[in-house]
Amino acid sequence: MEKTLTNLVPGDKLGSTQWCLVDQTSIDAFAQATGDNQWIHVDVDRCAEQSPFGCTIAHGLLATALMPNAFYELVSLDPSTQTLLNYGIDSLRFLEPVRVNDSIRFHVSLHSTENKSSGVLYRFECQVEIQGRDKPAMVGRFLMLLI
Repeated sequence: MEKTLTNLVPGDKLGSTQWCLVDQTSIDAFAQATGDNQWIHVDVDRCAEQSPFGCTIAHGLLATALMPNAFYELVSLDPSTQTLLNYGIDSLRFLEPVRVNDSIRFHVSLHSTENKSSGVLYRFECQVEIQGRDKPAMVGRFLMLLI
């Protein structure tokens, strides 16, 4: 059964997204878009020799930037009557680096809702799993406003 935003109650698990490959092309595009061209992200040869990971790693904010797309994979909205805005992040921690060619997926649950004058504020607990690793890449509480 497809989940709709207005039918969710605190504690509901939205589920898990499909796996998403984080390749060097994605990392390079994010570096280009943000101007964060630190060698640990974009210099494949140097990372092979000097990085403690032996390869490039994705920007922590790359996984964060993928969260809205992951959310839309898990919940359905009616675009003719619902508008959803990113409202912010209450907490965010990067716990494990995403290495080039890792696959990640999001696990999302509804923490709480709050009525506001402009709509309903939803707080979602999110965790980014790295395929084949025990420690998540990221955990955070993301806020979205339904107007």
